[in-house]
Amino acid sequence: MPHLEAVNTPPTRADVWNTSNAQCRVHYQLLAEAEPDLLCRALNLFALQFLTPQQVNVQRTDDLLAIDIVMDGLSWHRAQVIAEKLRNLISVCSVNLHASDCAWAEAAQATG
Repeated sequence: MPHLEAVNTPPTRADVWNTSNAQCRVHYQLLAEAEPDLLCRALNLFALQFLTPQQVNVQRTDDLLAIDIVMDGLSWHRAQVIAEKLRNLISVCSVNLHASDCAWAEAAQATG
């Protein structure tokens, strides 16, 4: 009988959207209506790409959820695509995306 592992993490999925594939840590800040399934729908966008967030923080204030998601190992382009998908979720009011440790991504933010 094979040994069971508590966590079996697949290898990092290659980012074929960007030829340079330079990766960094990104921080998503979402503001959304407090719907019971919203957190599952937001995190599912990462799960569908075999990505596990480094950190997730959720706080509810009245009828709003403030969700912070930190993710390592994304190219800036891939992070932006995921941010657009998050913006398209019903009940999401706003999504801010910040690069934490990439000078090239900060330069990309400044230019467009």
